[in-house]
Amino acid sequence: MELNPTKPRVLLVDDSERVLRAVSRLLEAEFNVVGYAYDGAEAIKSAIRLKPDAVVMDIVMPRLDGIQATRRLSQMNSPTKTVVLSGLEDQDFVEASLGAGASGFVFKSCMVRDLSLAIHEALAGRVFVSTRP
Repeated sequence: MELNPTKPRVLLVDDSERVLRAVSRLLEAEFNVVGYAYDGAEAIKSAIRLKPDAVVMDIVMPRLDGIQATRRLSQMNSPTKTVVLSGLEDQDFVEASLGAGASGFVFKSCMVRDLSLAIHEALAGRVFVSTRP
């Protein structure tokens, strides 16, 4: 995998290989996908090691969920921005994610429309939340 130094570096986190492949294909034109993690604990280790500009994080995962992992990354004062990508379309999860330090929340049903924009907004220091389709 050859990286373009002008593209932002993104770590993808989801316990589904199928989702990781789909998200990677969706983002590869605009971002350097620098790694994958399959749970929140692995996400934290990978973020420390890879130092991505952004993490795209699922919520429901084994060992450590995405909200807890986002909170830990935020508490480490990492410059890495987190955008939650979730199939859970409930306002409580949006609020919990943002409260944990996420810079964005994208519904999986809206990822084609919103994910790239959400990452760019997060990197610009703004918060992005999907609206339902």
